Amino acid sequence: MDLDKLKKECEITTFRASGPGGQHRNVTDSAVRLKHLPTGIIVVGQSHRSQHRNLLDALDRLAGKLEEKNKRPKPRIPSKKSRAVREREMEGKKRRGKIKKLRSEVKLD
Repeated sequence: MDLDKLKKECEITTFRASGPGGQHRNVTDSAVRLKHLPTGIIVVGQSHRSQHRNLLDALDRLAGKLEEKNKRPKPRIPSKKSRAVREREMEGKKRRGKIKKLRSEVKLD
């Protein structure tokens, strides 16, 4: 996906990154938050000291999330039971039916 085109579809916000890093991190707004306006997906890049690198990281993450969202699962092909399995199931049902018949009340004529 073209990153420039993707950047135009986003609302870009910069802020101060949290976490360790000392004076430099506490002073500069190097973290970047991207909100993709058509889908509402939000990604953040704040691992680097450079705002430009954080922006590129965030764009890469957003492109990956969009690809994942647009990915369609393969259609499931239902499996078929083998003849032997079907015959075993039928034998089990017949056996169960005989047991149930034995439980019924005896009719006296």
